[in-house]
Amino acid sequence: MNIAIIGASGAVGQELLTLLEERRFPCDSLRLFGSKRSAGSSYMFRGQQITVEELTPDSSFQGIDIAFASAGASVSKQYAELITRYGTILIDNSSAFRMDDDVPLVVPEVNAEDALRVFEPGSRRIIANPNCTTIILTVVLNAVHVLGHVERVHVATYQSASGAGAQAMLELQEQHRQVLNGQEPTCNKFLYPLAYNVIPHIDIFMDNDYTKEEMKMYNETRKIMHSEVRVSATCVRVPTLRAHAEAVWVQLQTPLSIDLIRRAIANAPGCELVDDPANTQSPTCNQQHAVTNEQFPYPMPLYRSGMNNVAVGRIRKDLADARSFSFFCVGDQIRKGAALNAIQIAEYLLTKK
Repeated sequence: MNIAIIGASGAVGQELLTLLEERRFPCDSLRLFGSKRSAGSSYMFRGQQITVEELTPDSSFQGIDIAFASAGASVSKQYAELITRYGTILIDNSSAFRMDDDVPLVVPEVNAEDALRVFEPGSRRIIANPNCTTIILTVVLNAVHVLGHVERVHVATYQSASGAGAQAMLELQEQHRQVLNGQEPTCNKFLYPLAYNVIPHIDIFMDNDYTKEEMKMYNETRKIMHSEVRVSATCVRVPTLRAHAEAVWVQLQTPLSIDLIRRAIANAPGCELVDDPANTQSPTCNQQHAVTNEQFPYPMPLYRSGMNNVAVGRIRKDLADARSFSFFCVGDQIRKGAALNAIQIAEYLLTKK
């Protein structure tokens, strides 16, 4: 397989490099593309230094089997036709094509078969990677949906700085230093200071007063799950570096026992049950770095960075509705919320080619 990464110098591009090596993805050659600013920089991959090429209208993708794009929607829209011209499959991590009827939107644990549409005659050869919060949500929802139809979902997200990119993570760290030194925090990536704060606003506001990020969760969940499920979201940026958390309330068509729900999530691909409320006294703060994640009573972003699965805990009946239950989940936004999901799509295609 001949592979390309567009946006190789960004946080997701770097994670793609790590995962391609970590998962021993079959890769005979690798080309890296980026902006004029990142062109000329180089990264190590399987013992070789690979130099980033500038992506221009003269770039050629002939001979490339799969291209992973993570350089933003405007770049994807500008270069998609160029990338796919000679049959390259584009797995795109931006919002550019997610809601296009002729582009599959795929979470492999939920709707992997949709990806096979790229092999159909007349296909645009594009597969869209969903929004990070939608990926994290649907991996868990699907585990229950196969048992009892999910009708409604209310979700509040707690989204880390990583969702706004590598520079946003650095800005959060710098803001903490500035605040502790009595300085006014610098805001370039965020509208307001994120350090010691939460911001209930991600992406632009729409006409219905929901943000674009919140509407992504509504629309993308329906497309991925092939369902009329209704999702009402409040998306919040919080001062954590990496891994997004979500508090979720799910209404089912018919009630299910919590034991059945817990077993379904524990056995679902892409999920990891971290739900032991009786264990809240251990570990203590002084011991926390010496224990495995499984010993925690519930998922926390600090301990899910670098993890592949979505951790799920706090599973319980909703006291306001007999058909509903609640849970809290955490997923690494850069991994499962972006790079890993894209690579899993490619791995699935290889099993079917």
